[in-house]
Amino acid sequence: MIEWLKNLINIDSPSNDKVALDTLARNLGEQLSNDGGAVEIIPNKVGGNHLIARFAGHSDDLKPILILGHLDTVWDKGESGRRPARLENGKLFGPGAFDMRGGITLILAMVHYLSKNKSQIKRPFTILFDSDEEVGTPTARTLIESEAKKSAVTLVLEPCIPGGALKTARKGVGTFKITASGLAAHAGIDYHNGVSAIQEVAHQILQLYDLNDFDKGTTVNPGVIRGGSRSNVVADQAEIEVDIRVKTISEGKRLVQKINALQTKLKGTVIKIEGSLNRPPLERTTQVIQLFQRARKLATELGIELREGSTGGGSDGCFTADMGIPTLDGLGPDGSGAHALDEHVVVESLVPRAALLTHLVLNL
Repeated sequence: MIEWLKNLINIDSPSNDKVALDTLARNLGEQLSNDGGAVEIIPNKVGGNHLIARFAGHSDDLKPILILGHLDTVWDKGESGRRPARLENGKLFGPGAFDMRGGITLILAMVHYLSKNKSQIKRPFTILFDSDEEVGTPTARTLIESEAKKSAVTLVLEPCIPGGALKTARKGVGTFKITASGLAAHAGIDYHNGVSAIQEVAHQILQLYDLNDFDKGTTVNPGVIRGGSRSNVVADQAEIEVDIRVKTISEGKRLVQKINALQTKLKGTVIKIEGSLNRPPLERTTQVIQLFQRARKLATELGIELREGSTGGGSDGCFTADMGIPTLDGLGPDGSGAHALDEHVVVESLVPRAALLTHLVLNL
C-alpha cells in the first residue's frame, strides 16, 4: 500500500488536465481489471474520463454497494516533481496524499484482497472514480446519481476527519458570480458623469456579508473581486465570485432566494446574478445514522473504535445522500492537510482502514 500510495502521489492529475486524468483512469482500470473487475472507461469530451469497475457477488438479487472516489487533485501539473512522495516519521507527505490518493489506495488494497478471496463476496459492488470532484463534479454528477439509483448504500473514500472520524454530515456548497455594469468616465475631467461598477459591487459585498448566519452554520464568502481598467477611469465593469455553505437543504433554498433577490444600490447600474447551490448538503438523517451505527458495530469486530463528525466541505457523497441513498463518507485513511503543503497520510492507519472498508463491503 505504501508503494501504491507513493506512485499515486507522484502522478499529477489536476482537474483541468484531460491527458493526465485519462492516463490515470486507464492505469487504474488495468489494475482493477487484473483483480477481476469488469472495467468501463466513460468518455468525457469536456474533461477527464471517468472509470467504473464492477465486481460480482454470489447473490445477484442483492443491490450493489457503490464505492466513490475521484481521480483529480487541486495541485497543478509539476507539483509532484517539486514535492515528490516523502516518508517521514510515520507520515507519507505529498500533493494529493490525503485528498484522495490515500482513499484510492485503500480501494486497490480491498480489491486485491478480494481477488484472492472471491468466495467471501455476497453482495456485488461498484467502484466509480470520477475526474472532476474538486471542481464541483460538473460532468460526473449524472453518472454518480445513475449508479446510486441501482445501489443499496454508498461508501465514500474521501479523507476522514483527522483522527479517524467518519463524516456523517457535510455542508452544501454553492457558487455565484455577480457582475455589475456602470458607466465609464474620465476620473479627472468627467468624474460625476460616471457610474462606478466597483462601487456597486462594494455595496453588494456588504449585503452578502449580512447574509452570514453562524448559528445556523451558514457562511457567505465573497472571495474574488475583479473590475475596472485604469485608476483614472471610472469603472464600468466589475464582478465578484461568492462561495456559500449551508447545513440543510431548506437553508440552501432560503439563501439562494436571498442572493437572487439582491438589488442595485446606485442609480445607473445593472447587476447580473449567476449561480446556484451546486452540491446539496449531506444531512445527518435517520438513514445516515443507522448506516453509521452498523459500520461502528462492524468496526468493533476489527478492534476499531469508529467515531463520527461533520465538515464544511462538500463531496460526491452529498449527491447520493440527497437522493435518499444511505451514505457513509470519510472512509479514507487518517492524515491531515488536505489542499495544503503539509498534506499527509498516517502510514499506520492504512492497514486498519483497508480492513474496515473490506469488512464493510463483505458484511453490509
